[in-house]
Amino acid sequence: MSTAPLLSVVMPIYNEQEALPLTVERLRPILDGLGIDYEVVGVDDGSRDATPVLMQKIRQDWPEFRIVRFARNSGHQAALTAGIHRALGDYVVSIDADLQDPPEKIPEMLELAREQGLDVVYGVRGDRGTDTAFKRRTAGAYYWLMRKLVGKRMPNQAGDFRLLSRNAVDALKQLPEHQPVYRLLVPWLGFPSGEVVYVREERVAGGTHYPLSKMVRLALDSITNFSAAPLRLATYLGLVSFVVCIGLAIHATVAYALGSTVPGWSSLFIGMLFLGGVQLICVGLLGEYVGRIYSAVQARPTYFVGYDSAEDDERGRGR
Repeated sequence: MSTAPLLSVVMPIYNEQEALPLTVERLRPILDGLGIDYEVVGVDDGSRDATPVLMQKIRQDWPEFRIVRFARNSGHQAALTAGIHRALGDYVVSIDADLQDPPEKIPEMLELAREQGLDVVYGVRGDRGTDTAFKRRTAGAYYWLMRKLVGKRMPNQAGDFRLLSRNAVDALKQLPEHQPVYRLLVPWLGFPSGEVVYVREERVAGGTHYPLSKMVRLALDSITNFSAAPLRLATYLGLVSFVVCIGLAIHATVAYALGSTVPGWSSLFIGMLFLGGVQLICVGLLGEYVGRIYSAVQARPTYFVGYDSAEDDERGRGR
């Protein structure tokens, strides 16, 4: 591709040997039908199944399909970062490879951005009926909490299916975030934005790559990367424990003055447990922030790109 495309589609991929062919089958006709120059940046996050082989076969038949391969598994957000940073298009759409987010909405996103001069178009999940009740409740709690931290400019039920203009991409590339969470960073930019509502579908094939442990990790990253509220919470817990201790001390003094004291091993035991729990929570919260400061000071890259097919193309044209 000698000139920069109008549209880049970034697709993080990890162990999607079953879903990827179906995704390409739906995605390619949509992009070809736009009548514009485009590229699809498939970021292989260190897949261990037949996904890398499939991606090479897809590229042979689809010149617009570009492969970026990590040297090791680095996580979904790292794959998004690599794709967004290496995308060449004037507009960049990020979408997962499991077809839960419909690629048919990409033309609508692009049209909305170009007609209204928007820098961001969010894909908003209007119906999550295909998710389990537990997933819907936990997702609802996550978005409620994030909107409390970021403000109402964060759309409710907007994941990583979005369109970014080149201006928004360049702004994100300038941020010094070591572990970016784009669900929060993109709204924080405050660029002109719009929304496209869609119905979230079931996974087309394979199993989820986002179990409960990763959901908890995402929520923890979101909170600690974007807010000092947990540190304030530790302060509030310390104040509450101090007030409780003062109350217990007054109660003990009055009881002693009235001569009604009894062996108080149970109250002492409960008080020690309470104070110990508060202290452990505070130390844990402090540890999260200190650990992130340590990682930032080390300045280690969050991913290593082992292969980019675009570099092969450049070398081929240079011969």
